[in-house]
Amino acid sequence: MRLLIVIILLCAVVGCAPVKRETFATTAYCNCSSCCGWSRDFPDFWNRHYVSGPNQGDVYTGRTAAGTYPREPYEGLLSVDTLTHPWTLPHRLLLPWLWLAHDGTLAADWRHLKQGTRIYIPGYGWGRVEDKGSAIQGENRLDLYMDSHAKALRWGRKKVTGMIEP
Repeated sequence: MRLLIVIILLCAVVGCAPVKRETFATTAYCNCSSCCGWSRDFPDFWNRHYVSGPNQGDVYTGRTAAGTYPREPYEGLLSVDTLTHPWTLPHRLLLPWLWLAHDGTLAADWRHLKQGTRIYIPGYGWGRVEDKGSAIQGENRLDLYMDSHAKALRWGRKKVTGMIEP
């Protein structure tokens, strides 16, 4: 009986919301011209401009639709990644901005997944919906941000079962 009361109190304080699992069709993108549709046009070849889509001709800033700069997920100092890769410990200790974990950037159709929704994708990590792409249409469709075009190509197209944070 006491154990049941402790469990109920713990659920009330911490929260015991069920995890929602969904299967997503995922692709990956980076900030390169072929992924994001920009180019350097004459005479203004110093700036990058959108080549097609609703923003055609506008300056490409590299920011997401939410106004943030996209990034890959990072687990931080106190993580399993630090234990499995101990050679990364010295630079993680010396550089304070590597102490904290942060979510990666996901692009989704905002009619189906709200901006700011947090999703765990196996093989990628935790991501937050901060962007919407012109090719990301429909339910259960995600585009994951990668730091390089080679990583994005390696990811390819995958169907994965992710966990949506309640």
